[in-house]
Amino acid sequence: LKGPVEMPGLFISFEGIDGCGKTTQVERVAEIIRGTGREVVSVRDPGSTRVAELVRNMLLDRGNSDIDARTELFLYLACRAELVERCIRPALGRGQVVISDRFSDSTLAYQGYGRMLGVELVREANRIATAGLTPNVTLLIDIPVNLARNRRGGKIVDRLEAEDGDFHERVRNGFLEIARREPDRVAVLDGTLPVDDVTNAILDTLALRVPVLLGDVIKSS
Repeated sequence: LKGPVEMPGLFISFEGIDGCGKTTQVERVAEIIRGTGREVVSVRDPGSTRVAELVRNMLLDRGNSDIDARTELFLYLACRAELVERCIRPALGRGQVVISDRFSDSTLAYQGYGRMLGVELVREANRIATAGLTPNVTLLIDIPVNLARNRRGGKIVDRLEAEDGDFHERVRNGFLEIARREPDRVAVLDGTLPVDDVTNAILDTLALRVPVLLGDVIKSS
């Protein structure tokens, strides 16, 4: 008799500027996939380990506005290395679905494009921090910067949100450039649509890109 078939792990990341609605979609999609019987590990980057959460608080604290851009880059990379080794790789090895609220594309967009530290430099630094790990699918929820600001009601929660509009435009354009360069991995979704419509668009995208693993998800939604 054959034993149970082991399903491979799957790594899905969600990206977008602050206020795009990605965290809501991370929670929704994770629950839908769990409803099919797959084990899902949800993480956030930076964060999800003790050390990374400490550094996350430092990075987002508006009182730390004097952090040098290169220091900021290395702090994000350190968090990612910790997250990959302690959470993501072990979960993938167990055949689980990992859903990450941000991953290496955020560093490329925010520090490479937004801080203008150099796209190729940040791309290589990301490769070192992740030991080459890349999401199977990345879902980029795209919205205009002004709409993102309006959704937050003008509230500035953290240090990066406090940056000016030009910075956030560079970040948004950076994400879109990443998607243009890697269309097989990155899918761009219209974040201006109602929340349910965005969720359905995500599920349709997953059905096309990973039909063997997630076909049942679509059927059950």
